Amino acid sequence: MAKISVYTRDINPKNYPFGLATSVHFIVEKDGVETPLNQNYGILFVQGEISKGNTIIPLGASNPRIYLQSDGTIGICARRITEDGASYESDEGKLWSWTTTDFKHFETVGLVDEDALSKNDMSDHVVVDDDVAVSAINYWNPPTPDGFPSDEKFTFPLAKGFGDPVIFPWEGKWYFISTSDNTGDVGIYVREADTVHGLFEDNITQHLILPYDTDRELIQTFWAPEFHAIGGQLYILFAVSGQQWGPQCHLMKLKKGGSIIDPDSWSDPVMILKKDGSPLSKGAISLDMTYLKSGNRSYVVWSYREGIGHPHDTGSMLCIASIDEKNPHILTSDPVLLSRPLYGWENVEGTINNEAPYAFIRDGKINLTYSGGAANGYTYAVGLFTAYEGTDLLDLNSWTKSPTPILNFYLVPEYGPGHNSFFTDENGDLMIAYHGETDMESHLRCDMIRKVFFKEDGTPFFR
Repeated sequence: MAKISVYTRDINPKNYPFGLATSVHFIVEKDGVETPLNQNYGILFVQGEISKGNTIIPLGASNPRIYLQSDGTIGICARRITEDGASYESDEGKLWSWTTTDFKHFETVGLVDEDALSKNDMSDHVVVDDDVAVSAINYWNPPTPDGFPSDEKFTFPLAKGFGDPVIFPWEGKWYFISTSDNTGDVGIYVREADTVHGLFEDNITQHLILPYDTDRELIQTFWAPEFHAIGGQLYILFAVSGQQWGPQCHLMKLKKGGSIIDPDSWSDPVMILKKDGSPLSKGAISLDMTYLKSGNRSYVVWSYREGIGHPHDTGSMLCIASIDEKNPHILTSDPVLLSRPLYGWENVEGTINNEAPYAFIRDGKINLTYSGGAANGYTYAVGLFTAYEGTDLLDLNSWTKSPTPILNFYLVPEYGPGHNSFFTDENGDLMIAYHGETDMESHLRCDMIRKVFFKEDGTPFFR
């Protein structure tokens, strides 16, 4: 038999702040050996609340308890606390709870009356079969997979001073596009090569395909460009601001027979509009738009934020809407709010982020990743939504949001890994590209690539 214990960690503002430390952690003790799950990074995060002013109230977990329920499932509960350590007053008489059968997959129950839970024999640990313990260890701390490392040349850093990387194949060539910190985020640059490795050779040419242009109101925050083939045509989705700061989602189309690295081969950028023709985010900001197709329907997902820099900052949130492939800059549905940064890892160090969505489909399942935490700090991390291909992605019931990020600075050597994209390389392997930082103190973003591996249930993981 083995013992699985639950706990929170001490808050350390320098390397493990409130949003991370006050999550539920798990450790397995078997044959006298203790093994923290998920490399001792939190697994279960309580949800924060939304204030009357539409801002996020960050909350953490305190005094987690675990118990066996009458139906044989395992229950976990914790008290929600505010950043000053006090119990969240609206929760009086209630605890936040989850259930599991295998310590790999958890169902969020939410608030439950404390009196009802007190009938259980609650403790800081439960005793489980060895098979359950070993299975949980292998799931959260996967053994080194075959084929690792995927390629010695794909080591950190690949490109210094860049963020939001996308690698894309088109008509026999490979292309790299990203936000360029080296130019103050002004202009969109593209690299072209015959191989993925070639994109990161010394002295590679940076082709400026969208310059600073006051006449077209292309002035600042040239952010998060992404290549996407929509209806057989190549587009770049990106954000940009005019004279007044405030990034808005735009797209531009590659002209028929045009060259990706030729600025004259691209149509004039157009702003993304709602289905009634009004701006996507009037009085707010929109950015990080991505595209995905499920069944015969096309969708865009983006990040939206109101009141940034003001007391009523909503934090960035993810929205989704449908589009017509023939006219992709106009939505064909109302925006649907998909997610807000309610988990501690999303809302940490004063950063309130749900941003940078990007999807891939595998075995009939849509994997939509996104980033949360401090975009220029070590807490930046990648979360995951899943849905089945062909379902209505505007129906929130189609989506499952994991409470645990799938990529963070405890799982890879880089700090603040995030704002990722995916591509399939020349060998047919699914790869992830993302930006991170060299250490906790540095804020020089650098891009890197890793091979994507998969757990037994299809959840992606990284080494």
